[in-house]
Amino acid sequence: MGIIFGCALMAAGVLAMLIGFWKTLILVCLFGVGYFLGTIDNFSSFIREKANRIIPDKSAQPIDIKSEIARDQGTVMKTDYVFTSETEEESKE
Repeated sequence: MGIIFGCALMAAGVLAMLIGFWKTLILVCLFGVGYFLGTIDNFSSFIREKANRIIPDKSAQPIDIKSEIARDQGTVMKTDYVFTSETEEESKE
């Protein structure tokens, strides 16, 4: 594993000297994206899943923030507090 990593760094260094740092960086990034896309088993379902996360179905209803906040506040346990001016000593007498 160390030899492979060392060879990759050496190749990146040689490329940086020959074609420049930024071109080498772009080349390495494109290589990484290509490797990632090449490891996907079912490419069409992967693209469909990612597209559905970005662009939802037309049947999906948008969330109404005001009604969601009101619904959440309604679920908060409401308790009735009774405040009296009597202290425990006064109530015993």
